[in-house]
Amino acid sequence: MTQDTPASDDMALVAKCAAHLGYETTNYELLRVALTHRSYSSENEGSENNERLEFLGDAVLDLVLSDMLFRANVAMPEGEMAKARSAVVNEDTLADVATELALGSFMFFGKGEARSGGAEKRSILADTLEAVIAAMYLDQGYDVARNFIITHWKNRAEISAGNPGIADYKTRFQESLVKHNATKPRYHCEAEGPEHDRMFTAHVYSGDIEMGIGIGRSKKIAEQDAARNALEYLIKLSNE
Repeated sequence: MTQDTPASDDMALVAKCAAHLGYETTNYELLRVALTHRSYSSENEGSENNERLEFLGDAVLDLVLSDMLFRANVAMPEGEMAKARSAVVNEDTLADVATELALGSFMFFGKGEARSGGAEKRSILADTLEAVIAAMYLDQGYDVARNFIITHWKNRAEISAGNPGIADYKTRFQESLVKHNATKPRYHCEAEGPEHDRMFTAHVYSGDIEMGIGIGRSKKIAEQDAARNALEYLIKLSNE
């Protein structure tokens, strides 16, 4: 959205964003700031951008995922926990989640950035999602921010913790099929539920044989989960 949008329409968009993200904000202005790129504030004197909130949101995300990994993996050494966390607390993952949430459609940009496709730039989306997490935390408290993060990161964290630093199960599954002289994998993915709460189910096949099924809040996560289950199936076959 550019600077030509009337203020009343701005807040209507912010309210729509809060509903889309699934939380009841009591501070629409704070969420508006979280959705405001610096290009907008540079063209509108006195308008605050989301850079300070981005700093705080990064810390909240880091804490929640560190706590999740710590509690769920009681025997995991510190070094492996750090690897597992870095695999899911990064710009790429943040951008994936922001894209799944269509966050760019709720953002405020200056005219130039809007024309250049700022709503689709992954670095901008990642930074904005961190700012939104901070707005949730400041407005509704830690538990609301934590629940939001768990909803969108739990599957990712579990996949990463399963093999710290080697979370690409699709690649590993394909390599295993080559070793078994099997047909390369083929994925089929289905989506269910409303756009704001969609779940994906992925099936992975080698030839006509279904090797694994996975679920997740994005096609990417579901396919990784299916590949992980397929790898376990192959290991079981090899041990029989």
